[in-house]
Amino acid sequence: MGRQRTTNKDLPRGMALKDGRYYHVTTVAPRVWTPLGRDRAKALLLWARLEGGLPDRSIKTFEAIAQRYEAEVVPTKARRTQVDNLKELERLRAVFGRMQIDAIKPHHVRGYMDKRGEQAKARANREKALLSHVFNKAREWGYTDATNPCQGVKGFKETGRDRYVSDEEFRAVWEQADQTLRDAMDLALLTGQRPADVLKIKREDLRDGALWIVQNKTKAKRAIEITGELAALVDRIGARPRERLSAWLIQDDDGKPLGTFALRSRFDKARRAAGVAFQFRDIRAKAATDTGDLAHSQKLLGHRNRDMTEHYVRMRLGERVAPLR
Repeated sequence: MGRQRTTNKDLPRGMALKDGRYYHVTTVAPRVWTPLGRDRAKALLLWARLEGGLPDRSIKTFEAIAQRYEAEVVPTKARRTQVDNLKELERLRAVFGRMQIDAIKPHHVRGYMDKRGEQAKARANREKALLSHVFNKAREWGYTDATNPCQGVKGFKETGRDRYVSDEEFRAVWEQADQTLRDAMDLALLTGQRPADVLKIKREDLRDGALWIVQNKTKAKRAIEITGELAALVDRIGARPRERLSAWLIQDDDGKPLGTFALRSRFDKARRAAGVAFQFRDIRAKAATDTGDLAHSQKLLGHRNRDMTEHYVRMRLGERVAPLR
């Protein structure tokens, strides 16, 4: 047990003040002293981040609230959303970090949007949305009762993706792909699932004549019948000789599952070789449009309502209409 403090008793364990500077100090040998600066409030925030704890509730800067949001709210979100949120929080911290939460006003948000929008309008919209959610959490947690400064601040207009992948384009990339990527492409096309949902499928998810999926984004549950081309694909994947067989359906011959970054890298390489420009996620939209049946597409993709599916398809193929005569 460490010695009792004789000075600076108000500092948390693992934090020290020496010659006017604050430090984070490890409690086991060899002790490492990490400088935290001279500003007490900022030092407490840095200490909290290093300790993995929460800062003093009396500190009401954006940084303090962002730390609590990162600790309590971000982990409840989907894995991909967590990654995006952490990047977005770092952007917001760089601008708003030292500001008192009450001091953030709509004109600050507008200024941030305009500056950030010069480089990435879509990212600016996502960051404003996160800022708004952090602020709402600050209100719930009692840090402020001020009006959300994002209210009334318009985001940038975004145009949804309207890329339709033809059979010829799909085949051109497929021909340049390695076998594992081919499996992933075929599975994405036949099931209409998002890339992350395709990659997480395990062999145990194939049971009772169906492929059972719980979508990461919406938590929608789907049991896709293993018939026709999907049955042939499952048989093809299962019949291929392996050095090692793992739990994952989409895996290399050594048993390693195909991860998100490997998927992107291999797909980028294949499409460059094919001279075709579409994204892996566009395969989901191709599945939706190629069914020729909106009701079928809605069920396959897990959309909550038919309007969403209609918009999804119409953006890519256009709305079919009769001629004048």
